[in-house]
Amino acid sequence: MRTTDPSDDELVRRGSSALMDVLIRAGLIVVLALLCYRVFSPFLTLIAWSVILAVTLYPAQQSLARRMGGRQGLAATVLVLAGIVLIIVPTAVLLSSVGDSVRGLIADVQNNTLRLPPPRDSVATWPIVGEKVFAIWSQAHDDLPALVQSLQPKVGNLARTALGAVAGIGGALLMFLAAIIVAGIVMAFGEAGSGAMQAIFVRIIGPARGVEFAKLSTATIRAVAQGVIGVAFIQAIIVGVCLLIAGVPWAGVLSVIVLVLGIAQVPAVIVTLPAIAWLWARSDHTTGMNAAYTVLLLVAGMADNVLKPLMLGRGVDAPMPVILIGALGGMATAGILGMFVGATLLALGYQIFMGWVATSPSRSPAAPAAQSDLAAGD
Repeated sequence: MRTTDPSDDELVRRGSSALMDVLIRAGLIVVLALLCYRVFSPFLTLIAWSVILAVTLYPAQQSLARRMGGRQGLAATVLVLAGIVLIIVPTAVLLSSVGDSVRGLIADVQNNTLRLPPPRDSVATWPIVGEKVFAIWSQAHDDLPALVQSLQPKVGNLARTALGAVAGIGGALLMFLAAIIVAGIVMAFGEAGSGAMQAIFVRIIGPARGVEFAKLSTATIRAVAQGVIGVAFIQAIIVGVCLLIAGVPWAGVLSVIVLVLGIAQVPAVIVTLPAIAWLWARSDHTTGMNAAYTVLLLVAGMADNVLKPLMLGRGVDAPMPVILIGALGGMATAGILGMFVGATLLALGYQIFMGWVATSPSRSPAAPAAQSDLAAGD
């Protein structure tokens, strides 16, 4: 008859107790992580934008700090104030003007005080839609309340949608204001933050590739940001030149609007389409010239679709298609913020996968040696 060794029972009890301790501790860590995430989640988007802005602007802040005698805080403050003056203030003024215009238009329509000028005879000669536009425009000039009544509830829904869009952009602007202020604080302590980020990567991935992946993440974020801003500037210049050639008034102001919209990843056709409508309705050009200018403005408004693939992946140790797919997929999933996160994640994933492929057993030093021995035996 087999007897049980008391020492074996003691080992089993100790193993069970140790396993229970590990499970309890792991469970407590998971609960703590979930609670921390719940507390931190309202600020997650703000912190993510702040880190993106800080990583993007850090080289400029360092260059400015060297010229200011190494005063990191002052250099970060100057960049924050410059960002507020150059981006946030003009955008806020534009949004306020748009909101006032929409509210004024709604009030005029409701009070029957809105008057439209009669359409020109040339409107009827527009290709495809000319006669229909001329008829609707003439009806709006003759009896606008009847036209508005016939289009209900579409007009009301459109007005509410427009006001909602303006309010949403205003909220995003306030978030961007807070993000750039937090980014200034992060840049002021950039050296310590960079060291902490590298330490985190090294702790997670290991000392062999931790620093490399930290640099890759930084380069990807900067490449995407510079690609977005660079594309916005180039497209604003192209659209501005096209507007000047076509003789559209306020071409400079419209090009600045295109620049702001491009940085916010809003299509430039929002500006070019009204300009095209003005050409056909108010300009003195011939039909052929208006058609040529229409094509020119449409191409200029969609130039970012060609420029982004050319500029997004520059300076990153990953193929351009990887960065582009990551940026576009991330933007489709989580908006503008997802564009940066998606490109960074896909670049890191690509490097990890290619590193795994490079360490394949078929590429080990023993394989070529074995093959040479076989060849010698033959």
